[in-house]
Amino acid sequence: MAEHAYDVEALADELVRVTGEGRVLRDEPMAPHTTFRIGGPADLFVTPSSAEEVAAALSAARAAGAPAYVVGNGSNLLVDDAGLRGVVVCTAEALRGTAFDGRVMTCDAGVSLREASEAACERGLSGLEFACGIPGTVGGAVFMNAGAYDGQVSGVLVSALVLDAEGRVSELAASELALGYRTSRVRTDGLVCLRANFELAEGDRAAIRARMDELTARREDKQPLDMPSAGSTFKRPEGHFAGKLITDAGLKGCRVGGAQVSEKHAGFVVNAGGATAADVRALIAHVQDEVERRFGVRLEPEVRMLP
Repeated sequence: MAEHAYDVEALADELVRVTGEGRVLRDEPMAPHTTFRIGGPADLFVTPSSAEEVAAALSAARAAGAPAYVVGNGSNLLVDDAGLRGVVVCTAEALRGTAFDGRVMTCDAGVSLREASEAACERGLSGLEFACGIPGTVGGAVFMNAGAYDGQVSGVLVSALVLDAEGRVSELAASELALGYRTSRVRTDGLVCLRANFELAEGDRAAIRARMDELTARREDKQPLDMPSAGSTFKRPEGHFAGKLITDAGLKGCRVGGAQVSEKHAGFVVNAGGATAADVRALIAHVQDEVERRFGVRLEPEVRMLP
């Protein structure tokens, strides 16, 4: 493990002070905190219970000169086998509040998209059906403008409460967030989404439920949900589909160590058993090279790799 460039013990004590006992873990393996089930230990793993505590934890990391990473439920992450030096601030453990004001639903960053879509359905509010099977959190969804089945966060997001690199909290309208294909200002400007407001439409609860059931069935039929992965491994290249290019390159089932191109959907790299981050990175690079060699298209990973 690399030598620390900051005082771990002092920072751990400060994080306990600002977040409370039992919310700071030392040398916490990241594998259980990612859907890939891959990743070495984080120096410090913190689970704040409020937006204020998130801000305080990040401020403490800054003051100590320690790297800091904000994660949700790790559904789009590949964490290095050597782990992460610094502080991992996890919002999925405790930032889980949801509230309604008419057709506007407010969700804390750690609320899962499944929970958000279910809550909206129960209220007879339509607009988040597309998100019912996306395995991320609200914070991550704003970070990457998550989408599926012709729907995306930008279609329903009104505003987001964000924290900038200097520790300032502000409410930004969706129009100020530069929401694009799998990107946003949250991602490009190093912001942290603390809370999001979605404006939904009144609808028929039974019809909303039927649409969610339909999308869930489609996802279960086409995607390798029974194996650890980070969802779609590659962004959709303009004019193409990543899965088709990979299939046409003859790469379905291709393996490097424990990492495998899914036999069910070639757009997914899965952990077929004991995969390391190095395995996944090597397989991604091989797929990129082969697809580019065959078709002249360079696939861009959608998975966020840390560090």
